[in-house]
Amino acid sequence: MKTRISIFLESLKSSFWFIPVLMVCAAMVFSFAMVTLDRQLNLDSLRFYGFMYAVSPEGARSVLSTIAGSMMTVAGVTFSITIVVLNLASSQFGPRLLRNFMQDRGTQFVLGTFVSSFIYCLLVLRSVDTVGKDSFVPSFSVTFAVVLAFLNVGVLIYFIHHIATSIQADEVIAGVSRELQRSIRRIFADELIQESGDITGPIVNLQKDNVAHLHTYSIPALENGYIQAIEYDRLLQMATENDFLIRVLMKAGQFVVTGSPLANVSSEKERDDDLTRVLSKLFIIGEQRTPKQDAEYSIHQLVEIAIRALSPGINDPYTAINCIDQLGSALSFLAKRESAGENCFDDQGRLRLVIKTFDYAGMLNAAFDQIRQYGRTSVAVTIRLLEMLTMISGQTTVPEQRKAIHRQANMILRTSREALPERNDKEDVLQRHQVLLAVLNQFDDREGPYAMPHGF
Repeated sequence: MKTRISIFLESLKSSFWFIPVLMVCAAMVFSFAMVTLDRQLNLDSLRFYGFMYAVSPEGARSVLSTIAGSMMTVAGVTFSITIVVLNLASSQFGPRLLRNFMQDRGTQFVLGTFVSSFIYCLLVLRSVDTVGKDSFVPSFSVTFAVVLAFLNVGVLIYFIHHIATSIQADEVIAGVSRELQRSIRRIFADELIQESGDITGPIVNLQKDNVAHLHTYSIPALENGYIQAIEYDRLLQMATENDFLIRVLMKAGQFVVTGSPLANVSSEKERDDDLTRVLSKLFIIGEQRTPKQDAEYSIHQLVEIAIRALSPGINDPYTAINCIDQLGSALSFLAKRESAGENCFDDQGRLRLVIKTFDYAGMLNAAFDQIRQYGRTSVAVTIRLLEMLTMISGQTTVPEQRKAIHRQANMILRTSREALPERNDKEDVLQRHQVLLAVLNQFDDREGPYAMPHGF
């Protein structure tokens, strides 16, 4: 349930309506409070106009109407600018980056400020009473509306600066990189386990009756879509309560169709359709991927920015190199982390849950494969890929990571031999590859030296 709630809150964060609606509700409450304060203090009779906007009822209506109309006009212009920026971001960086722009708290706050100011003025306007001798002018509320108008001018200036800064390529890449670092820390620093509950236990010598069951059946997907998150804590709890062994076949970020197996259940009892349906609902499926448990989500965003920058229509290798640098930073950090264990045990040390985890080779290939393929004719991109692999190699902790790096480096070298026509460019690439091999070989002398690919 906690995971499902966090997914829902994540969707609220990427909406343009949630924060503005909260601010509008706050403006409604505040307008009633201000008018009530005006009535209680009766500032009109006290002639307490030293710092307030002292006007007649007609003047108060005019001031409030002017401010309300201008706020609505500015709100419309702000919405238009935001839509233009979203369209530009979609065409330049990719449609999957729209979520990052829609999650921008600054833009949400600006939109909410203008709309809530309009609502405040509108509600104060209805309290102005011009009937009879006992006319009422909420002087304090009108004064605050004027102050609010001045503050909104500052908010408008902030919005123009903020929107111009946020659309810059370096700023977009840095934002995606920060989200990637957060995802890695959450997933590969055992935070996923802590978030879902303590699903690990002591690793014991498993006996035959600990893993063998009479019946095995699959948990089907109830709908089409991407797996956004998996409630591992509930899976472990239900496996323990019903004496199951659940082997999860999918991981967050994968696409499934209705009826495809999400996990296999081994049990002493026959299949229970109601219980199977409950287990299926523990796999949260939606129309789009989210970074909640999907470590590759932000990697794909950076890769998309890079390959769009390398397209013939844009031809911007410097943006691609920036993406490579950020990917290399994340992979270096990831090389020193340990993913959550695949085997999860109950309090008695019995195996209850086997989860499918992300592997380093898969993350490395997701980061560099497409950039290598689309940037094969760019000498700068090819060289930067090898330099970044060299940097990552120095942070590796296990031979499997270095084997994945060696494989990727060999593919880059072979691609450069076929795609680069200039001999000196090929020699520069070859030199970077040799430096990488020297770094790799200093770690794994026992495994045998890492060598050049055949034909070099």
